[in-house]
Amino acid sequence: MMTKINTSAYMPTNLDVVNAGENKIRISAYPFESGFGITLAHPLRRLLYSSTVGFAPTSVKIEGVTHEFDSMRGMFEDVAHFIINLKSIRFKIKDSSVPKVTANYSFKGSKEIVGADLANNELDIVTPEIHLASINEDAELNFTVVIEKGIGYVPSEIIREQANDGFIALDAFFTPVKKAIYDIENILVEDNPDYEKVIFTIETDGQISPTDAFKHSLKAMYSQMSVFNNILEMDLSNQDIGGIDSKFASLLQNISDLNLSVRSFNSLDKAQIKYVAEIALLSDYELKELKNLGKKSFEEIKAVMEDIGFPVGSIPAETAEILRKKVSELRANKE
Repeated sequence: MMTKINTSAYMPTNLDVVNAGENKIRISAYPFESGFGITLAHPLRRLLYSSTVGFAPTSVKIEGVTHEFDSMRGMFEDVAHFIINLKSIRFKIKDSSVPKVTANYSFKGSKEIVGADLANNELDIVTPEIHLASINEDAELNFTVVIEKGIGYVPSEIIREQANDGFIALDAFFTPVKKAIYDIENILVEDNPDYEKVIFTIETDGQISPTDAFKHSLKAMYSQMSVFNNILEMDLSNQDIGGIDSKFASLLQNISDLNLSVRSFNSLDKAQIKYVAEIALLSDYELKELKNLGKKSFEEIKAVMEDIGFPVGSIPAETAEILRKKVSELRANKE
């Protein structure tokens, strides 16, 4: 039988999502061309761990305690052990728009304190059974915990730089993803056994559902790749770009790629300037006369254009007309 020669990659069409336990799912997608499975699965796995938003205690202040190697009268655990237990408790800020919550706690008398005892109007505890400390009948334990929203892992050395006086900085393990693994199996498609099936197993600690964690990792991947979107609007041959020498390719980028200050960007945006070429085609006088463009913004834009090698007003006449035509085409395609 004659081997079929493909002109484009096979598009996977099947997606299965199965509940595999508490806060655990299994996602299968197939069929992928040979080699495409790992190409997609590996970065998604990394993003699941590194980009999924979670909550963690970042610092704690304990009344009567000066450092993490101290001890406290009436508490069975020393402070170091108390901190280890505290970092094991998984908090969740109820209002997702709030980046930080400072919670005060006070306990007296004989008591075993567990995660559930730390829930309040602003915080949920997704690990209510975890032990924090045991105090005797004569003890009084007063402490304040700062809970923050973040991604990944942040060491205490960094948190210490912004911690309030008297607070002990903690290593912050924000990621709510406990497990993210993938398997790749071969699957038969039209008598070809080399197609692939990707199977993700994702488990979270309850701060977020595994389905939402996977959605967030997909969004993170798309947003990271969006930096290349302008290439889709360009003809990046080794010759010319729509009649423009390839060295002028950067002029066809959006002005957002210049990383200007908000004030400068807004001034250009209000002037209906969308592409870098439109700035380069202006004279100094035309740029300075733009409405609401102050002196600092004028100087910033000039400096940025010089840095990228296209000072304001420097485009040769023979190239200027081609650039104007190309910008018009880009604008027309956007509409």
